[in-house]
Amino acid sequence: MKVLLQKVKRAYVTVNGKKTGEIEKGYCLLVGIHKNSTEEDAKYLAKKISEARLFEDENDKINLGIKDVSGEILSISQFTLYANTKKGKRPSFTDAAEPSKAKELYIKFNQFLEENSLTVKTGIFQEHMEVNIVNDGPMTVEYEKLTGK
Repeated sequence: MKVLLQKVKRAYVTVNGKKTGEIEKGYCLLVGIHKNSTEEDAKYLAKKISEARLFEDENDKINLGIKDVSGEILSISQFTLYANTKKGKRPSFTDAAEPSKAKELYIKFNQFLEENSLTVKTGIFQEHMEVNIVNDGPMTVEYEKLTGK
């Protein structure tokens, strides 16, 4: 499982012209589920992200977590994080989990974030989405955990 975290000042996602999720300060998470990802991976990454210290304190040191700043999460499913671009001109997505497994783990991941006292907004799984963000920093951090690989 791979999560691309972007620290944001605000972010929202629309599906068919309708907002399905919107946050102010926090993290926009692009969440990719590998074919070998497990529930353990989802739980580990949710905890890691909920405890990450990526916000500046009063001395401009990156020392505060999302809970310290009353931040929120916008979580977006993103199977293309497991694109293989080594051969040819068109990426292969054979490392991405099939949709039913990916949806199940994506939902669990978001639940684990909520269990870590975070507010989570989402897009709609397997829909074409428009994601709008105001990146803060910019700061982008990749998290990955694959127990089953």
